[in-house]
Amino acid sequence: MNLTDTFAEFKELKNIDRVTLTRILQDVFKNAISKQYGSDENFDVIVNTHNGDLEIWHNREVVSDEDFEDPTFQIKLSDALKIDEDYEIGESVSENIDIAEFDRRVILALRQNLITKLGQIEKDGFYQKYTQKVGQIIHGEVYQIWKKEILVLDEDENELLLPKSQMIPSDRFRKGDNIRAIVLKVEIKNNNPVVILSRTSTKFLQRLFEMEVPEIEDGLITIVDIVRIPGERAKVAVESYDDRIDAVGACIGMKGARIHGIVRELRNENIDVINFTSNVALFIQRALSPAKIETIKLFEEEKRAEVYLQSEEVSKAIGKKGFNIKLAMDLTGHQIDVFRVLDEDETDDIDIDQFSEELEDWVIDEFKKVGLDTARSILDLDIEELLRRTDLEEETILDAIEIIRDEFEQ
Repeated sequence: MNLTDTFAEFKELKNIDRVTLTRILQDVFKNAISKQYGSDENFDVIVNTHNGDLEIWHNREVVSDEDFEDPTFQIKLSDALKIDEDYEIGESVSENIDIAEFDRRVILALRQNLITKLGQIEKDGFYQKYTQKVGQIIHGEVYQIWKKEILVLDEDENELLLPKSQMIPSDRFRKGDNIRAIVLKVEIKNNNPVVILSRTSTKFLQRLFEMEVPEIEDGLITIVDIVRIPGERAKVAVESYDDRIDAVGACIGMKGARIHGIVRELRNENIDVINFTSNVALFIQRALSPAKIETIKLFEEEKRAEVYLQSEEVSKAIGKKGFNIKLAMDLTGHQIDVFRVLDEDETDDIDIDQFSEELEDWVIDEFKKVGLDTARSILDLDIEELLRRTDLEEETILDAIEIIRDEFEQ
């Protein structure tokens, strides 16, 4: 058996230190010695993991030829004298044992035992390493792209998984691309540890802020909460206990230098950084940024707020696909109902953009193309006229009218 070749198979093990490797090898070979000789008590196993050398020394007591009984623990005087003419009865003789003398089945069992033990140690080390990294950002390289997940290699060429469900919708990676993500969790599947990465977790956004904003890393600014719709919009509530520090300004940076790096990493995700306050009404107003609120009514027992805005501010408060108001509710923990403030001379009407939660964007855009940008302007026309003016199907128009009429009447 070529021990050097055997050790070479394990020299690339990434999660086993040399002390542990030496101990395992000694244990495995002593186990093999026990099978071969019936005991390992009088054997020394010396391992050199640097060059693959392994020595086995058999220690036996010199006895007279007449008293010789056990070849494992004793050596005949006549045989000892062949090794060295100076040996005497009662002395100890150490002989180097050639592993090739072992029974073939013992060697095969030794090899399998070694593979099993080293494999398990490496798995355990990998699991412990990444369990401690949960919630931390790692850098890796895209190695393989599959339909439902991406295989990423870390700096030690450990294999990590980034599921499509944990990717920003606009993420587009190619083999060899560098990638940043957080360690979401470590699972055990089929007795193997599996590291799951994420780019959609709020923790990923938090870590990016900590990397870009030294004041957060130093504890001068605290991230109170983060809510996000990956790739679309996020709201980050920050707080500073030092009045001399502008928490929002520090997070954004000079001319947006700090926030721009984060936005690019998140595929142009729109990030609102707002000052946290325990004043609920004020916090809701800030959370609805960039909309400007006229008045607000709080119903704390119901965890609800009514906000009143000018017509042009309503669409800002709701945001694209309702993302802005949804995130504001998530951040504040309050149900937010938006109401439009009408001027005395203003016709009671609703901007079509306010139906963005109920109607698809492309339907709204089709109405607006032909100047139908309010609820009343659509309801004042009959089906035939709407079909003539737009490129919408009759069923789509009927559904839109029903939604608009119900909301408008309310």
